[in-house]
Amino acid sequence: MNKVVMYSTQVCPYCQMAERLLKQRGVDTLEKVLIDKEPGRREEMMTRTGRRTVPQIYIGETHVGGYDDLAALDRAGGLKPLLGIE
Repeated sequence: MNKVVMYSTQVCPYCQMAERLLKQRGVDTLEKVLIDKEPGRREEMMTRTGRRTVPQIYIGETHVGGYDDLAALDRAGGLKPLLGIE
């Protein structure tokens, strides 16, 4: 399974929904970067993604985007192959 990294905050409902969807699809290890606890990581996120909002999700080296992007990828049948599972 490809590594999943999610830039997140502790109180973001979209982050929680993204985490729930990823777990439903078999992700057991999710690296969460909490930008509210580590403010320096927010700049890293914005540089990597070009976006300011959370969540920002990477699967392997692929930037998926936020929750809406993740859910759309799942509906289109692209999430499991990107994760490396069937």
